[in-house]
Amino acid sequence: MQAIPIITFEAANQLLNALTDYLEKSEASFALVIDRGGSILSQHGDIPAGSDMTILAALAAGSYAATRELATRIGEADFSTLHQEGQKMQLLMSAVDEDVVLVTGFGPQTALGLVRFYAARAVPQVAAIIQDARAAQRPAVPIFTAADVAAAFPR
Repeated sequence: MQAIPIITFEAANQLLNALTDYLEKSEASFALVIDRGGSILSQHGDIPAGSDMTILAALAAGSYAATRELATRIGEADFSTLHQEGQKMQLLMSAVDEDVVLVTGFGPQTALGLVRFYAARAVPQVAAIIQDARAAQRPAVPIFTAADVAAAFPR
């Protein structure tokens, strides 16, 4: 498991550009980049009225985790995609890396094959942005030294 990157302004813009391009080509309604804990790293598109993307992201992460465990139980390392189909909306969840998932929502007017095709192209783009964001992170510098702590809490 890798560290979830801090999304800088630059990385946020890169993710937004990648999602914009993906949605235009795939004709999907919306896309979310989430971590496996359900936190939204980026989102773009036409969110359905009354939808809470925070809850959707958390549920998608849980669904993906359950599917990953199913894969393990049948001897697969992982399933790279998960498709959910309803009457009004479909979701396609694609693994970006071990800790990040691309969630795409689209209606019945959009072909699943088109979304899958462009998701396969978007995933490496998103993965590269996430990897760059991880690489750009610097270790935190302690605010207080051991001497500061010792002075504040003498024995």
